[in-house]
Amino acid sequence: MFMGLLCTVVFTGCGQAERKDSVITEPQRVELIVWGAEEDTELMNQIIQSFQANYQGQADFEIIFEVQGESQCKDALIGGLEEGADVFTFADDQLNALAAAGALDPIGNADGIRSRNLSSTTEAATVNNQLYAYPLTADNGYFLYYNKRYITDEQAETLDGILEAAAAKGKFFTMDWSSAWYVYSFFGNTGLEVGLNDDGITNYCTWNQTEGDIRGTDVARAMLQIAGSPGFASRTDEEFLEGVKDGSVIAGVSGVWNSVAVQEAWGEYAGAAKLPTYTCNGSQVQMASFSGCKLVGVNAYSEHPEWAARLAEWITNEENQRLRFEMRGQGPSNIAVADSAEIRQSPAIAALLEQSAFSQLQRIGGKFWDPVTKFAENMAAGNPSGQNLQEQLDEMAQAVSER
Repeated sequence: MFMGLLCTVVFTGCGQAERKDSVITEPQRVELIVWGAEEDTELMNQIIQSFQANYQGQADFEIIFEVQGESQCKDALIGGLEEGADVFTFADDQLNALAAAGALDPIGNADGIRSRNLSSTTEAATVNNQLYAYPLTADNGYFLYYNKRYITDEQAETLDGILEAAAAKGKFFTMDWSSAWYVYSFFGNTGLEVGLNDDGITNYCTWNQTEGDIRGTDVARAMLQIAGSPGFASRTDEEFLEGVKDGSVIAGVSGVWNSVAVQEAWGEYAGAAKLPTYTCNGSQVQMASFSGCKLVGVNAYSEHPEWAARLAEWITNEENQRLRFEMRGQGPSNIAVADSAEIRQSPAIAALLEQSAFSQLQRIGGKFWDPVTKFAENMAAGNPSGQNLQEQLDEMAQAVSER
């Protein structure tokens, strides 16, 4: 009887063990929403599919891509953080506001992300030494396009050379002086300064400075000299492209978004380079530029923060930044991709990377734009009112710095 009872216990125990081992745990249900630009729809869906394939079996995924303009991402997200996307792409100048609103948590593996990306992009993703987002691109800037049929590489080094070549051919070099974003070019490398105060809202501006090697009036006079050239025209980005296509424009300042159209119009003569130097107070001054990048953020209110972070890192990894360049022509933040042969063979991206040495992150408060545009448009028109240049500069600087 004892042996029979023992066998019963043993076999019963074995049966329970077998039943316990045979229990199948269902994968965790992971639902994520991704926001991005409409133009990225095909690319992002492809990246999402590869992410799900890579982590197949580790979770039951439902990942949905929704169109949300990158420039309006901050407002859409802050308007309802708990209802917003888990992962989203946005322009870097929105980072401070998103971090201040508690929409972003610091990145856990910050050192690894920094080691794989260009320092300018990780700087753009950093607030108070904390990395808050994953760098995605490094191409939100501008440089020089020029038609090699009319302008030599040597002439393209100086604005004087470009304007002389354009005037001689009855053509134009264009730049949008109705946009303060481009006008920064003339002030950026002069020692005259503009930027955000510590409050992160208001600006400081010394563009009206009356002392130093280059004064504000020196820049204003240089701009008037340029505007007076028969080879110059202040045109919007759209008008620049129209001129490229109809043959009236042989050089201009723009960004990578026009690279395909310029290449199609100029063919083998399409050239791209860093911005030229311009004559200011008797010296050649390298034109500066605002720079920026796209970032990928993870919503601090995501119900699946670990999976959202994995997806954000997947979207921005080396392989997918290479895919982004191939499909969308966007410049990578990833160091390995930026140093690849494909990038070196892209004149536009190569020119942008060359210009990056003379660029500054766009960290500007909202009151910068209108006063600078007003001043620059008056310079483009040749200062028809004849108002004193120092007075105009003082008015501009005061309005930019207004609290």
